[in-house]
Amino acid sequence: MLLASLFVLSGCTGREIRGTVVVSGSTTLLPIAEVAAQEFEDAKPYYNVLVSGMGTSAGIEAVGVSGTADIGTASRELRDSEMDLGLEVIPVAHDGIAVIVHQDNPISDLTVEQVQAIFSGKVKNWSELGGDDLPIVIVNRDEASGTRTAFAEAVMGDELFEVNSVVLPGTGQVREVVARTPEAIGYISVGFVEPRMVNTIVKPLKLNGIEPSDENIIAHRYPISRTLNFLTKGIPEGSPLQYIEFVLSDYVQQGAVIDAGFLPVTPEDQARFRDLLSQGGGAHE
Repeated sequence: MLLASLFVLSGCTGREIRGTVVVSGSTTLLPIAEVAAQEFEDAKPYYNVLVSGMGTSAGIEAVGVSGTADIGTASRELRDSEMDLGLEVIPVAHDGIAVIVHQDNPISDLTVEQVQAIFSGKVKNWSELGGDDLPIVIVNRDEASGTRTAFAEAVMGDELFEVNSVVLPGTGQVREVVARTPEAIGYISVGFVEPRMVNTIVKPLKLNGIEPSDENIIAHRYPISRTLNFLTKGIPEGSPLQYIEFVLSDYVQQGAVIDAGFLPVTPEDQARFRDLLSQGGGAHE
């Protein structure tokens, strides 16, 4: 029976699994969470980390309501309706949202007000903005997306999104559609602007004359900046805590976080995390 149990736990991997950490949520955070998961398993071979990208809202639901995830990942702030779920918010990276167009689009700089007018459907042709005489194709994210929520809060104000838009579930899909559609405009994490494939080159626009550079995001000069967070139900402990601490380590922050195009957490973020753990003892398994 013992041998049979070990076989079930190890499966085809040839290693005994003592614990599993389930991470679910934002597609923006996938590059960090997946790389860190593999490296965590290499360092601690008795643990599995299962990562999925279903959108920020799905991650909040999984960790805060259904309990199907140990860690939720979010690329937006919690909404008022989510504040009472007993979630702890742990910053793991910083990011900006780039407004992107096809690489051949002659426009390189828009105001936030012009971007709002485009995505609300008030401006419908690039010629109205000094571009080519082409109808604008809006590429938006679905309502579960934390990137969509962060963009709406920073850009849209009280304006509603144009309903006649292409709506996609993931960051990668937005970049690919904009890359092959000369009339298109979309928005993605700055960390995803660099092409993963030759045919996915896009052009990030300046907003109010400001480039979405690391320096401008850190200094809060760029208009659309945000924090990327892990969420736990209560103060983390055990194997989820070990994984979070690994993600916040210099090894991951200076490695996977930067490699994915994001900015590492600040010393203030790290201090707040230590304060959080001191409230609960920071228990490990």
